[in-house]
Amino acid sequence: AVTEQLRTLGHVSNFFTSGPQVALAEKLVELLHGGRAASAEDGGRAASASERSVETRSVETPGKVFFTNSGTEANEAALKLTRRTGRTHLVAAEGAFHGRTMGALALTAKAAYREPFEPLPGHVTFVPYGDAAALEAAVTDETAAVILEPIQGEAGVVVPPRDYLARAREITSAKGALLWLDEIQTGMGRTGAWFAHQNPDVCDPLPSPADVVTVAKGLAGGFPIGACIAIGEAADLLQPGNHGTTFGGNPVACAAALAVIETIEADGLLERATALGRRIRDEVAADPRVAEATGSGLLVGIVLHDRGAIRLAEAALAHGFIVNPATVERIRLAPPLVLTDDDADAFVKAFPTWLDEVL
Repeated sequence: AVTEQLRTLGHVSNFFTSGPQVALAEKLVELLHGGRAASAEDGGRAASASERSVETRSVETPGKVFFTNSGTEANEAALKLTRRTGRTHLVAAEGAFHGRTMGALALTAKAAYREPFEPLPGHVTFVPYGDAAALEAAVTDETAAVILEPIQGEAGVVVPPRDYLARAREITSAKGALLWLDEIQTGMGRTGAWFAHQNPDVCDPLPSPADVVTVAKGLAGGFPIGACIAIGEAADLLQPGNHGTTFGGNPVACAAALAVIETIEADGLLERATALGRRIRDEVAADPRVAEATGSGLLVGIVLHDRGAIRLAEAALAHGFIVNPATVERIRLAPPLVLTDDDADAFVKAFPTWLDEVL
């Protein structure tokens, strides 16, 4: 099947749009805004697919999608988009992770990642995550965009106050800045909704849509693809030739992403992620050695009273489980949306025994 697709649709430098690419762009805008999106007529090949975004229109808002090969590439595209506002100042959050390429790294707060490559490009102000007052103080008339993760994954599944993203939308709107949400880790069903910023278990509704949303990771179930989705006026900031990609949005990757979305919908995996994640959090949080269990859906953070997360991860690995020690006291879990009941049962049953070994 892959060979047949490549014979029919593959080409040098991803030169034209393809059916899967346009269909995926339409679907992403539909999922983001809940409207039926229809492809805009482009009147022939005005620019190559590698030089332009795929444009879609829903009932309420226009949208454009620029496809990439990864999350950090999606963030680089979004970063260039913010420069088209004529402003250069950006506001990001402490604890954030947005990628390791130079632009994305400039938005990432972790010193261990930044210091070997400083000075980094851009004018970026970091503020405490979840602190709306600090965010408001940092955003000025020179701010191009605020970039936030709805839940910080790299930091250990840190969930902000419920009103934080809505306040961020109000603050950016008041200053004419873009709100850019990095849903690379939290998007595509991970939290039990297509996008975490639309999940009522995570946050209050935004008063108006985010201007830019970036996605990747689970978008194609492990096949390399990312996307920068721009909505409303932000959709017109990047013009043909402003940015490019050789392989981003290739038909095979887009077909894989469409198949993943279809499977999530057909198998009810959003609802399953919500229920199974809640069960995992409830059961691990019942252990007195756990301070709290955070997250939503199948993005789970386990906060220990003791600074033993690294030892716990080593014990889990010795017993055949891979968990991520995000910090010395936080474990991050991000199992696949097809996690079985048996595997979840095995994890919650074994978890206290690992604590017995290391704490």
